[in-house]
Amino acid sequence: MRTISGAVRTAVCGAALMLMALPGVSAAAEPGGTPHGDHGGMHGKAGHDMGKGEKIFSGKVGPWTGEARLIDKKVQMEQSGVSAKVAARFAGERHLMLFLTDPATGKTAAGVAGKVVITGPDQASSSKATLIVMGGHIGVDVGMPIPGEYMFRAEIESGDKKGSASFSYTLK
Repeated sequence: MRTISGAVRTAVCGAALMLMALPGVSAAAEPGGTPHGDHGGMHGKAGHDMGKGEKIFSGKVGPWTGEARLIDKKVQMEQSGVSAKVAARFAGERHLMLFLTDPATGKTAAGVAGKVVITGPDQASSSKATLIVMGGHIGVDVGMPIPGEYMFRAEIESGDKKGSASFSYTLK
């Protein structure tokens, strides 16, 4: 009997994690997006208290209302039932999700794209990443390997609309 290599197992687990972060397929297929309070079932009808990441920002992002959430990938993997050895491979990794809505309609902003610059606690290192559309949010995986304060600066655009937001998160 053949065994699955560690690289294949890691890739499959990573793909499973990304799928868990996506909103429901039916919600992603709805024209015009989903209402801000539901995000396609990702956070449940009660709002954002269903354990799908920690809210790290809420406020204006240019013409949109925005909310940023951060998922600890190692914890998410542990909760999904993978072995501790596999989950340990995701230590120090987070998934940043940015939800943008039109304040007039409450619907998910369409056609948004952007980048985020992350500066770590040592202030000497920073990274820039492209935010990728993932159903009801835009997001990216980020490395946060050491405790301390991380600064995020998101630059978002859609057509002729542009916006930015800065927020921080302290990793304990």
